[in-house]
Amino acid sequence: MNIEQANALSLPEILQKIGCVPVKDKGNDLWYLSPFREEKTASFHINTIKNVWYDFGSDRGGDVINFAQSYLQSQGEDYTPADALRWVNNMMLSPVSILYVPRDKPKETKATLTLSTVFELEHKGLINYLESRRISLALAKKYLKEVVVNNNNTGKKFHAIGWQTVSEGYEVRNKVFKGCIGSKSISFIRGKQVPAVEIHVFEGIMDFLSAVSEQKGQQFVGDAIILNSVSCLPQAFPYIKNYHYRSLYTWLDNDTAGLLATQALKELAEKEGNMTFQAMNKSYSPHKDVNAWHMDKPKV
Repeated sequence: MNIEQANALSLPEILQKIGCVPVKDKGNDLWYLSPFREEKTASFHINTIKNVWYDFGSDRGGDVINFAQSYLQSQGEDYTPADALRWVNNMMLSPVSILYVPRDKPKETKATLTLSTVFELEHKGLINYLESRRISLALAKKYLKEVVVNNNNTGKKFHAIGWQTVSEGYEVRNKVFKGCIGSKSISFIRGKQVPAVEIHVFEGIMDFLSAVSEQKGQQFVGDAIILNSVSCLPQAFPYIKNYHYRSLYTWLDNDTAGLLATQALKELAEKEGNMTFQAMNKSYSPHKDVNAWHMDKPKV
């Protein structure tokens, strides 16, 4: 694919693949919450006739490649035209079926919730919650933070565990709440080896921490992607394709959505040609996921 071919691709389709849907549809004019930042009022516009975009919040716009560059920049990635072209090509190769697979749509956190502070884990209730999932505090502190979330409608605050996403938001969770602050997106965790030659894909952070626990707390040699929801799978493809990875491991749920996502990642590895693939779900079957298997194992 060259730049001219990339610019002929549908901008709404690209937005859909990164999990953005229009909040206002006025025929040829679509309005979105900006994919570049968190906002409450839609300021991102696409004209479907001209296939161009304009972001009123940042006063910039352009074609498909311009969008890809701006999006990569907002994610802290390299954003040269070549990087943008590679990203667009990888994104359009993502299986369309995955967009309609998820058993659970991402739980939307109300815009009234904002992040107040982030610090080391110390809240007893959160520590007890982690222990109930068989995750040690020592391990949790390597990957998780304690966050205080404000509810701007009620004026109340609550504590939760949190971990950052590639969109610079936070996934937050406690015993009674599960959601996100900012855009719903994946999390990326660097492994021991840099550059890594293997990549592991998990659906949830508890699955990842459970797998590390089974390794006696030892960090993965390879990199890891936490999807935070199987619906975020298309966002993972650009982080896997055309990189230095030679092996792809999946640790997804033993249910319909997890198995379909596993198949999509298997097909991705096959298309790469020089990448081996291994689905790990048989190792924790018949349990639903890695954490359920880990919790069910006898304590030693």
